[in-house]
Parts: sequence; C-alpha cells; structure tokens
Amino acid sequence: MREKQQLKEEEFPRLADPYRRELLAHCYRMLGSVHDAEDLVQETYLRAWRAYDNFEGRSSMRTWLHRIATNTCLDALESRKRRPLPTGLGSPSSDPSDTLAQRTEVDWLEPVQDAMVGAGGGDPATIVTSRESIRLAFVAALQHLPPRQRAVLLLRDVLRWKAAEVAELMETSTASVNSALQRARAQLKQVTPTEESVSRPTTAEQRELLERYVVAFERKDIAAIVDLFTSDAVWEMPPFLSWYRGPADIGELIRTSCPAGPGDMRLIPAELNGQPSFALYLREGGDGPFQPWNLHVLTLREGAVSHVVAFFDRALFDKFGLPAEIPA
Repeated sequence: MREKQQLKEEEFPRLADPYRRELLAHCYRMLGSVHDAEDLVQETYLRAWRAYDNFEGRSSMRTWLHRIATNTCLDALESRKRRPLPTGLGSPSSDPSDTLAQRTEVDWLEPVQDAMVGAGGGDPATIVTSRESIRLAFVAALQHLPPRQRAVLLLRDVLRWKAAEVAELMETSTASVNSALQRARAQLKQVTPTEESVSRPTTAEQRELLERYVVAFERKDIAAIVDLFTSDAVWEMPPFLSWYRGPADIGELIRTSCPAGPGDMRLIPAELNGQPSFALYLREGGDGPFQPWNLHVLTLREGAVSHVVAFFDRALFDKFGLPAEIPA
C-alpha cells in the first residue's frame, strides 16, 4: 500500500503538471476571471488526485484532466453570474461630459497574462494556448452563453473534441451537442477574430502605431490620441459603467477625466489576452514615482486602434508580476 502511494505521489505530478497552463486557459475562458480560473485549476488537480487510482488510461491524461476541469467549472457556474464588460450591459455609449459611475459590486470580466496560459511570444514549442482563443472579445462573448453551451463550444471548437466525446462528458446525446454548438456559433459569429486583430504587432506599420500610442499618452497629447483611433472605435474601462464611441469622445474623456498632465504617465508592454497591451503608470503632483493605474488591452484594425479596454484593477499588476512602481 505504501509503495502504491509513493508511486502515485511520483507519477501523478509528472504526468499531470504539464497541462496546468492550458487548463488555466480553459477555466479562464469558462469563467472570465483569472482569479477564479486559478482556484478552479487547483480544485481540478485535487479532484484528479483523489480519482487517480481509478484512472485506467482509456483516454489521454490531457483529455481526462480537461473532463474534470470542465465539470469543475460547470459546478462553479451554478452559483456565479456572468462576467461582463461595460459594452455587454446593453446601455448606449456615454457622453464624456457625464459623471463617471463605478460599480465595484459587479464581477467584471478580467484580462489574463499570455505567459500564465501558455500563449506567450517565446519559443513556439512552449505555446500551448492559441492567442485567438483568449482574445478579449471572444472571452467576453462566451460569458453571454449558458454555461453548458459555453462548454460545448469550447470543447468542440477550441479543444477539438469529437461530438461523441462531448456528449459523454455532458451526459447527453450527440444530436443535443451538435444543436448546442450550432446555437453557440451563431451567437459568437459577430466576434470571430480576424488575423489582423489577434496577431502580434509584426509589421512596421503596427509597431509604429503602438509607438505612437505610447508617446501620445505619455505626453497626454489629445490630438495625437484622437488620431490613433478608427472612426467607430470603442473605449471602455471597468469598473466604470460608461463606455464611449468615436475618437472625439474618447479624446474628450481622457482630456477631462484623466488626472495626469503631460509627462505624468508611463506605459510598458503587458502581454495580455494575446493582444497588444500596456500597463499604464501615473504620478500625481508632478514628482515622485509612477504608480499602477490601469491596464490597456488593444484591438487593431486597418492600421488604427479600434477598441481599448482599460482595466482599473490595480491588484492585477501584482498578479501579472508587473512593477510595483516606476521611478521618476
């Protein structure tokens, strides 16, 4: 008995640990929260450890763990509401002169760091999660699907499971799986990622655009900021309820509501959700170090910025290993 336990303690981590990052990605897509996803991955490994004696190898370790993770997520979603972005609440775009209203009691959608889910830009051999599958618009749209429909779409279209395998996990028929998949695809059709909007900035034009973005914000050059955006660009910033459409309104919002003056902001790359992104640091009063302020996740289209989600959750800076401050 002791030898069997020792074998389990040696064998289980060796076989199961390589899948931790892609399981985190799966749980993140299901829940829309990096914090919840980490908790559910821990719960997945705990359940798998307890059940490992009964694992007979009829499926791969990867499939078995994803099966447990999916059920763990579905259990969790029974007591959790969906995580929206401000644009997902159904309200119209706001006037930048209106007073900003926060809703900290709302469980907002969170970003995720590429490296945490194996979508970093290093050695291709280490990339275990496609950037398209963690794109912010895709994860936000997933939150509008019923949990089981969400799981079906992810298992079929992201993890590439067969319909029969999904049906077995969901304890339903293949026909029901195919029907749920069809409904989920129809709802997500409008946010299908394009190659340009999900790729790393690889062209000289894209890199130049992002350099202009950094310079414009660090100088708080409103005219230059306005010039960065497409005509239908969207700006939103949870936990604030308001969202804004169009370069003029975005520029006016930043001019009137951002407390920084020229030279009071610093931006550094953040690598979030497989998209161009920055951590913005701010100092007030004109001296002292720059402090964490918000995280920008950008969508690019046609050589301009078409969407920015600015996350005002400073706890994410520590979560993602970003500097606690930037010296003056």
